[in-house]
Amino acid sequence: MKATTIAGHKMVLHPSGALYWPEKKTVLLADVHLGKAGHFRKNGIAVPRKIEGVFYQKMQQLQNDLPIRRILFLGDLFHSDKNNEWFLFSAWVKQQQLELILIEGNHDIIPRQQFQALGITTVPHWEEEGLYFTHYPEERESLFIICGHVHPGIRLNGKGKQQLKLPCFFHSSKQFILPAFGAFTGLHLLQPTPTDRVFVLTSKEVLELPPKT
Repeated sequence: MKATTIAGHKMVLHPSGALYWPEKKTVLLADVHLGKAGHFRKNGIAVPRKIEGVFYQKMQQLQNDLPIRRILFLGDLFHSDKNNEWFLFSAWVKQQQLELILIEGNHDIIPRQQFQALGITTVPHWEEEGLYFTHYPEERESLFIICGHVHPGIRLNGKGKQQLKLPCFFHSSKQFILPAFGAFTGLHLLQPTPTDRVFVLTSKEVLELPPKT
């Protein structure tokens, strides 16, 4: 885990791709895309079933590592319509004693009232302590943006022309973009400026890259 400060607030970057706000005991997750594997299989694309369990494994690890009171989903919790994953997720929710808030993303087409029936607060955005939580990167005067949607990644170049693409947290002057928490998502490679901070995810840790020169 990597401690950092975002707009004056102490935060922790977790190797799973979660952002933790210790003061609020809140975990922020972006782009989980539950049900995506089932959606692809329905359309004739073979996807391993073990992908469906990754979210629950990662959540168990987070709950082992951190004291959590609340989860704030920054959009695209589900990839599309309801499928078998909805019933797995519903069963998981019923076992939790957490406050769950969903900020709607472009993939969240399941009717809001169905999330609310599970006890999940569903809103277009969330504002708290000078921070503006949303799905999409945007700008707000006097507010710092924390968002997802982009699935940020970075390309690392090594000796011998080796290249490695890794997901990352991306911290610019006015916003902080979380990596996709889902196991079956692509990457959008970003080009940092000298003032941007980039934190790459490995399987076990979060590493900040040197500033671009």
